[in-house]
Amino acid sequence: MLWAGLNRPGIGIHGSPVPEPIGRAGSHGCIRLSNWDAATFYTLVGKGTAVTIR
Repeated sequence: MLWAGLNRPGIGIHGSPVPEPIGRAGSHGCIRLSNWDAATFYTLVGKGTAVTIR
């Protein structure tokens, strides 16, 4: 699973093989993406890049 950690331990942006929960609250703060979207995200954002979540 692709994973980008945020500034809180255990919270990050990551891919998910299960599409049903994507876009719905159901975790402790993670942002779930489809595995395809997560792979695209990782090609666009390098380590240390600031990401704003709105």
